[in-house]
Amino acid sequence: MLIALHDIERRIILALAGKKGWMGLDELSKHTGLNIDQVRRGVEWLKYKGIISMEESTIRLIGIGREGLNVLKSNLPEIRLVSAAIRMGGEGVSLKDVREVADLADDEFNAAVRYAREKGLITLSNGKVYVRKSVDAQNMPEYRLLARLGEKGWLREDELSNDDKDAYRMLKSRPEYIVERDVREVRVMLSEHGYSILKQIMDEQERMEDALTVKRIDVTAPAPIIYAGRKHILQDVIDEVREILIGMGFEEIDGSILQSAFWNFDALFTPQDHPAREMQDTFYIASMRRSIDAEKEVVKRVSSMHEQGWRYSWSSKEAERLVLRTHTTAVTIRYLAEHKPDEASIFSVGRVFRNEKLSYKHLAEFHQVEGIVVSKDATLRDLMGIQQEFYRRLGLNKVKFWPTYFPYTEPSLQSMVYHERLGRWVELFGMGIFRPEVTEPLGIDKPVLAWGGGLERIAMLKYGIDDVRELYSNRLSMLRGVARCQL
Repeated sequence: MLIALHDIERRIILALAGKKGWMGLDELSKHTGLNIDQVRRGVEWLKYKGIISMEESTIRLIGIGREGLNVLKSNLPEIRLVSAAIRMGGEGVSLKDVREVADLADDEFNAAVRYAREKGLITLSNGKVYVRKSVDAQNMPEYRLLARLGEKGWLREDELSNDDKDAYRMLKSRPEYIVERDVREVRVMLSEHGYSILKQIMDEQERMEDALTVKRIDVTAPAPIIYAGRKHILQDVIDEVREILIGMGFEEIDGSILQSAFWNFDALFTPQDHPAREMQDTFYIASMRRSIDAEKEVVKRVSSMHEQGWRYSWSSKEAERLVLRTHTTAVTIRYLAEHKPDEASIFSVGRVFRNEKLSYKHLAEFHQVEGIVVSKDATLRDLMGIQQEFYRRLGLNKVKFWPTYFPYTEPSLQSMVYHERLGRWVELFGMGIFRPEVTEPLGIDKPVLAWGGGLERIAMLKYGIDDVRELYSNRLSMLRGVARCQL
């Protein structure tokens, strides 16, 4: 039975027949003259027709890291140490003097001494260095491997020689000398059915030598999948949150991600010696300050509230420091100070920055939604109702609230929602009523309900993602696999 084949399929079959074994997709592209996307498409067609066999595996690639590149410019630390000692005589040279001549940082010098001793290049006695042998970096397996990586870019771990494997193991123990990444590899070969099809192709080629023919089209072959352009799933969540809040009668405001410490901390009654204001929690703009962009009377009342409440001398210089905002509350608190509304329902969505260690649940940069309601009759019960309705519109119907502590609200609550897939309660937004120490210096004499939280966590719950970093990995398979509409 004749099978209609596309020209791409024919070229792949002929290349596989010539190799008579497994071939990778890159190798197929080279032998057929097809680009990699054409090869992938043709392989899928041939697999569907049973003409080829396919196997997938994961291979590890190694490349050169930042410190490895520095080695290619300035040599291995142990070689630099030995060279410096030789220039100074090589026998009984003071270790302290060698350090100065070798021009090595403390961590480099300590590593250089250790590796030089392990390799038998030097011995130490009473703080003095004795060179036992010198060696050219070109003869050291580690340096040769780094040089190859610098030239080639990436090498397969399974294709390294024994010497290279030993060098690879040694370099792995040195921070940032090499980098590794795992990639998926697909290999294909002709199946038994494929070899029977090969005879058909050869016969067709003989008939086509003296005549032009119309290419056969297999109308039953699967068509390539076309992925339409779409927004990122996190942007979908941000847009949905905006739509919900505007539908609930809120008005959106916006502000700069660069704020003075006054609006980010002081206006929220956060003392200037609070741990959250230290470098390990906050990104400050080095050596930059900005005069406090607020009414003098507001600044005066805020400083007075700090000195009376926290019993310390408030510093305007500390308040002038520039920070990448740690929350969008800096925007809403400034709105209150500048507009002093009798009634208001506003919210802000934007990026915020925390000096966090990256993990499956923490990012240094993320998105936050935050809102306030100003009303003479506003109560904590109203705030709980607003949150319940907000979550309900997001499709989260099981909600409860837990008493907690936040530095600028009192009373304060933590909202929790029940996630069916996880089978447990999950913390989401924090909320409360602004303390008088926050609102009175701004000239606000009515209750202000406030709430806020990260949007990445909502996206994780919505799309079943367990690692927040996955939202920023830009893996097309994940982004394409998420349904655009959910019921």
